[in-house]
Amino acid sequence: MQATLARRSAADVHRRTRGVIAPLGAAMLTVVCAGGARAQQHAGVMETLPNASLASWVALAAPPGHEGAALDRIASALPGFTRDALGDLVLRRGSGRPRRVVACGLDEASYAVSEITDDGYLRLHGAGNARRGPLWDQFHEGQRILVLGRSGAVPGVVAVRSTHLWRRRGAVEPPATIEDLWVDIGAHTRAEAEALGVSLLAPVLRDWPRWSYGAFVAGPAAADRAGCAAVAAASRGTPEHGETVYVISVQSAFRWAGLSAAIAPLGDVDTLVIASARLLPPDHSSDGPAVTIGEAALPFPQARGLHVGATIAIAPRARFAGTLVESVSGPDAEKYALAVARAAGLRESPPLTVLADADPAPARARRDSLADAASLLGTLTETYGVSEHEGAVRAEILRLMPAWARQRARTDSVGNLVLSLGPDRDTVVFMAHMDEVGFEITGIAGDGTVSLRQRGGFYPSLWEGQPALLHLDGGASARGGMVRGVFVPQERVDTKQPRALTAWFGMDSASLVARGARVGAAITGVKSAARLAASRFTARSIDDRAGCTALLLALRSLDPATLRHKVIFAWSVQEETALGGAAVMADALRGSVRRVYAVDTFVSSDSPLESRRFAFAPLGKGAVVRALDNSSVTPPEEVDRVVALARQARIPLQVGTTNGGNDGSEFVRHGTLDIPISWPLRYSHSPAEVIDLADVVALGRLVTTLATH
Repeated sequence: MQATLARRSAADVHRRTRGVIAPLGAAMLTVVCAGGARAQQHAGVMETLPNASLASWVALAAPPGHEGAALDRIASALPGFTRDALGDLVLRRGSGRPRRVVACGLDEASYAVSEITDDGYLRLHGAGNARRGPLWDQFHEGQRILVLGRSGAVPGVVAVRSTHLWRRRGAVEPPATIEDLWVDIGAHTRAEAEALGVSLLAPVLRDWPRWSYGAFVAGPAAADRAGCAAVAAASRGTPEHGETVYVISVQSAFRWAGLSAAIAPLGDVDTLVIASARLLPPDHSSDGPAVTIGEAALPFPQARGLHVGATIAIAPRARFAGTLVESVSGPDAEKYALAVARAAGLRESPPLTVLADADPAPARARRDSLADAASLLGTLTETYGVSEHEGAVRAEILRLMPAWARQRARTDSVGNLVLSLGPDRDTVVFMAHMDEVGFEITGIAGDGTVSLRQRGGFYPSLWEGQPALLHLDGGASARGGMVRGVFVPQERVDTKQPRALTAWFGMDSASLVARGARVGAAITGVKSAARLAASRFTARSIDDRAGCTALLLALRSLDPATLRHKVIFAWSVQEETALGGAAVMADALRGSVRRVYAVDTFVSSDSPLESRRFAFAPLGKGAVVRALDNSSVTPPEEVDRVVALARQARIPLQVGTTNGGNDGSEFVRHGTLDIPISWPLRYSHSPAEVIDLADVVALGRLVTTLATH
């Protein structure tokens, strides 16, 4: 149907709308229908007014019925609007006939808290009937969210089964639904969740980064937010003829309740123009014209005394519609704004409005006993290092070392970072790995779509339809040497896991290669760290940046002059891809190491999604001796020794078995005793990993104790 709409002549549009938007004319249709499927290239991210404006609108948090804060920001930027009883922003310009209403819906698809469990988890229910794609719920699984509580936004994650504990799951399973969504805000109990300001019916949204790539802005409801940006821009102008009533409406997810209330007092409306893709067919194409204009049914019951002559929908071209990465280009946003302005009776479109960023809430001082561990771990988790691309992580660990340790540390032939201390006898090795799971490019298609291979084991569904980062050669830190893009959501949905995950960066292959892309380059998702509740912490790549942090904490408390034997601290590479760095180091040290302590994750079943048959080590109960996993078993006397030393030092410690391999297993073939030590972690190899910082502090103390005995 969208193709038919695009081909309508100006005369046909004129006839169907009773001439109310006649000023559009044939020239306007030529403008808005121009352009190909891909956006034209431009110099950088968010360098144009359309991109900056659209990004500021997409960033608004406006769940149905909770649009107040977003409306305040809009009203401060657009003086003259009044607010009606439901909260709609309304502005009337001009007089006489024709009378037009030009409107958009501000609210977005979201969830509401439907239950708070006794152990502090939240369950969800969809809020309103906004159009969602078939994978909408799945796109939230294993991701960061915000709960809009009574005292402000509360960060959390949507739980997901740990990869390590479900390696034999069926290859074919249905997509996740709302029944699978459990929200972890770091609370231990219902009372703790409520103390954070969380209550029943509190809105829940994906914690979405402000995301631009190429010429595009991506985010939930990007097309509808482009509509509100266009309505806001047009509202600055007075129509050449007649009256235009501008409405930025609330509660559009509930049969456009706000818009219905806003126009009910008007009596006769010649044309209602709604800037929204939701009134067009669901198959509205991303390969169609830049702007589509078509007749639509009135989206709410017509109130008594109100007569609406015609309803017209105007929508921009949008890629990946109905997903979290719904994308609208800056050039298309400009054409869209012009179309909305012409429909409002203006000859030209006034400039788009860039909304000011929300004032951040004052950060709470968290100078508690966990602050140092949180700072170290936050720095390391926000640094990127896919397996075999660990250089930035190695540089950060070196920077965070005490000065005396930095001077002694060396990098071996494969990239392991090694620090040797103490007299040359009874050598013990503490090894944590620097790499994280991610992707490498295997091919670049002509349109710039890149094919990928996984580096490490994880569910690709957790990356699908999310922001993507291409890491260029020579990128020295998490803040440089990167190109933004998106992981492409699948078009045909019949299984949970995409058959072949791809990424796109808003440009064709020639432009992408010119930026530095190549086969073998690393690709990850964007990440950021956050503290949850009192002691919990979330980030991607806690596995094994928490192990790296524990070694750094131990170094801070060690005096190398007091060591009675040789202690080697090692930060290894390629652990996620067959323990490659550990194998090289084990061969180099063969026969000389008495014990190796692999400092790595204990993937815990401490989650309502897991069976507690094994791997149950509760978060907050201390470090863990990982006595049995898929790669090694620790002799009982060695387990007893660690337990005794921990008890003597009053270090909380657990003992357990879990799945996964560890670096220390590479040393066993040379006669070395492997004693993996860990901290418990939920939701392994996902963007939503969660730990308790107290366990990392306990692990650091355990490393210190074992190094000195």
